Amino acid sequence: MTIPPASRYFGLETRMLERPDGTKVAYLARRLVPAPERFATLGFHTVVQGERPDHVAAARMGDPEQFWRLCDANAVLNPRELTARIGARIRITLPEGIPGIPDA
Repeated sequence: MTIPPASRYFGLETRMLERPDGTKVAYLARRLVPAPERFATLGFHTVVQGERPDHVAAARMGDPEQFWRLCDANAVLNPRELTARIGARIRITLPEGIPGIPDA
């Protein structure tokens, strides 16, 4: 199984489950959502009418498929929660573990 480097599942271990009938099923190990403190803030985005998480990711990160990074950085499990309220502020961050400028 090949996982693209930009995927939230990249780097997770592939495991095998053997069912009682002997068939084997491959699956990915559980992905633990990182704590928001692990992300350095670059800025904020204010939600406008009609926006979706992929719109924000495309505009602010250059890739609509990176919406999951916005979810991680804002402690949101359901992506729709990010843009459910007009005027909400979405934290835009560096990828997990990349340090920002102190006191920025």
